[in-house]
Amino acid sequence: MDKSMEIIDLLCENSRLTEKQIATITGLSEEEVKNTIKSLEDKKVLLKYTTLVDWEKTDREVITALIDVRVAPQQGHGFNRVAHRICQYEEVKSVSLISGTYDLSVEVEGKTMKEIALFVAERLAPIEGVLSTTTHFVLKRYKKDGVFYEEGQNDKRLVVTP
Repeated sequence: MDKSMEIIDLLCENSRLTEKQIATITGLSEEEVKNTIKSLEDKKVLLKYTTLVDWEKTDREVITALIDVRVAPQQGHGFNRVAHRICQYEEVKSVSLISGTYDLSVEVEGKTMKEIALFVAERLAPIEGVLSTTTHFVLKRYKKDGVFYEEGQNDKRLVVTP
């Protein structure tokens, strides 16, 4: 496996790994790991180091909604202009071009369902080119980024080897 990909995989699993720990796992020197990570950051392959939080176990109220958006593609820009505009809002956590009935999938976080509903009604829906939206509130998370949210829910799939 390419050492860059091995380092990316390790950081995706645990972004708190130190260069020394990565060097031990990969068999590279710390300097090689440091330089590879720097190169990946410079090329914008590694964009951010983040933490996965189970907000239900905190005092902070966070409501997440997945909003499907139908967009009229614009001449010479397709869906990009509308997608980039939506990305500018602070409450928007992700925007993806998707296949199917809708064109964009927008993940939004807010403190209340009303706050998200107002975002859709007052900021998202009026954008030129937005034809319609459908909002789905996340009621409970079971798994995200490969991590189970409930204790004792380990991945019980069988490991298949060639």
